[in-house]
Amino acid sequence: MAGDGTGRRRGWAAAASSLAAAAGLVAAWRVLAGDLRLGGVVVALGGLGLAAGRALAEGDLRSRLFASLADRVVEGAVLAAVAWWAREREPAAAAGALVALGGMAIAAYIRARGEALGYRMGEASATRAVLLGWLAVVLLAGWERWGLVGLGAATVAVAGARVRRVVRQERR
Repeated sequence: MAGDGTGRRRGWAAAASSLAAAAGLVAAWRVLAGDLRLGGVVVALGGLGLAAGRALAEGDLRSRLFASLADRVVEGAVLAAVAWWAREREPAAAAGALVALGGMAIAAYIRARGEALGYRMGEASATRAVLLGWLAVVLLAGWERWGLVGLGAATVAVAGARVRRVVRQERR
C-alpha cells in the first residue's frame, strides 16, 4: 500500500545488502593483497550490513531474496579469496576455506529446497551471522589454519543439521 513505508523499508534493505556485498568484494581484494586483518575488519562491517539488510527485509520476499544473494556474494568472494591466498602458504587453511565455501552453499540450498517443499526450516540469520563473524575473527586474529578448518567443519555440521531437520519432518 502506498504510504505504508514498505517502499522505503525495501530501499533501505537493498542499500544495506548492496553495501554488504560491496564490503565482501573489498574484503576479498584485501585478502588477495595479503592484508588479512583489514580483510577481517571489512568482513565484519559487511556482516553488520547483511544483518541490517536481513532485518529490514523481513516480510518482503524480494528484499529477502536480495539479502540472500548478498550473503552468497560476501561468503563466496571472501572464502574464495582466502583459499587462493592460502593455497601455497597454508594448504590446510585453503582446504578449510573451500570446505566452508561448499558447506555454506549446500546449507543454503538445503534450506531453500526444504522451504520450497513446505518444510519448516527455521531462521538462518543467526547461523549466517555466527559463521561470518567466525570468519572475521579468524582473519583478524591470524588463526587461518585451524580457524578455517573449524569453519569448514561447522558449515558441514550446519548442512547436516538441516538435512536432519527435513528427514525428521518427512517422517512425521
